[in-house]
Amino acid sequence: MINISSSVQIDEDEIEMTAIRAQGSGGQNVNKVNSAIHLRFDIAASSLPDEIKEKLLSKPDSRVNTDGVFVLKAQNYRTQEQNRFDAQERLVAWIAQALVVKKTRKPTKVSKGAKEKRIKAKKQQGERKQLRKKIL
Repeated sequence: MINISSSVQIDEDEIEMTAIRAQGSGGQNVNKVNSAIHLRFDIAASSLPDEIKEKLLSKPDSRVNTDGVFVLKAQNYRTQEQNRFDAQERLVAWIAQALVVKKTRKPTKVSKGAKEKRIKAKKQQGERKQLRKKIL
């Protein structure tokens, strides 16, 4: 089991990881070794609570395809083991981000003192500009 929070967990069997060849520089090592990890996580078929599934599927994320599968490629490290750990950590962070509840904004009003202060400053600025005028 992979812990996302104290109440949310996913089973390791729900995650499909395949080793693939990494892109980019690295010489012969890149051409010979399957060190990158291709992670697939089916959101709809997972054991996550329904409200979290809906949040994840409604997010505008290019890593979620039309079938509702989260696809991630981890190739930052040279070894397969490090990339596997990195992919899993990135998945957990992505799901944990959906668990965060945004605070609702409380509408506020400008205080009476702040309004008076602003009007006073505007009047002073106007008087300053009046003194700059040419006297006829």
